[in-house]
Amino acid sequence: MSTSLGAPFDPPPPPPPPGGHDLLAGCIVLVTAAAGTGIGSATARRCLEEGAAVVVSDAHERRLGETADQLASEFGGAERVHAIPCDVTSEPQVAALYDGTIERFGRIDAAVHNAGLGGTASLVEMSDEQWSTVLDITLTGTFRCTRAALRRMLPAHHGVIVNNASVLGWRAQPGQAHYAAAKAGVMALTRSAAAEAAPYGVRVNAVSPSLAEHPFLNRAIPDEDLAVLRGRELFRRGAETWEVANVIVFLASDYSSYMSGEIVSVSSQHP
Repeated sequence: MSTSLGAPFDPPPPPPPPGGHDLLAGCIVLVTAAAGTGIGSATARRCLEEGAAVVVSDAHERRLGETADQLASEFGGAERVHAIPCDVTSEPQVAALYDGTIERFGRIDAAVHNAGLGGTASLVEMSDEQWSTVLDITLTGTFRCTRAALRRMLPAHHGVIVNNASVLGWRAQPGQAHYAAAKAGVMALTRSAAAEAAPYGVRVNAVSPSLAEHPFLNRAIPDEDLAVLRGRELFRRGAETWEVANVIVFLASDYSSYMSGEIVSVSSQHP
């Protein structure tokens, strides 16, 4: 018996975003790099849709304020949305972010570390400053935030950390040595932190997205390069930011209670 599947057709558009299912009802979630239209702001929105109160943070204060005002207008005002500016390259600002979250809400149930910086430069032309800037924000910034979260979660024997890695931590791409090295470091940091945190009941995981679509993506990546990147994915499109946020919500929720030290791909591009 044979079955005719017909000719392949163009991949369908992404499905509509799901509604909330109270996966994070009553939780306090902190999200870094949450201003604007990227994965961070999408994560804050999905956490709110799932019943959490959210602290949004970003180094860009104007955009952070705009994002917080928009979310507050949709999800219950200051009772559920609180903004704290933070540059993750500053240890005092990172400490103030976590202390400010606890001062405002009494605890942190989940911390989503999304801050990162990319760029394109061949290795032979890359300056020390380009290398150091990307590593300081993307890897060392994630280290500072993970350390701050653990210092507050371990004594409480409670909490979840979700770091944002990238498929470039697994695979090579020309012009991305600094970013790929930083994201591979985020993966290793996540696994090491998970091993240290497990005896205290604290979980640490990471998501590893590839291309996440947002309105300003082509400011950083030319259209012809975007077409190539989309063509590498099984669905022949980039992920919607909320599709990455869905996986972050899962990792922050009790539905992933037996997962720690995992790097979860949100892409077909992984080993």
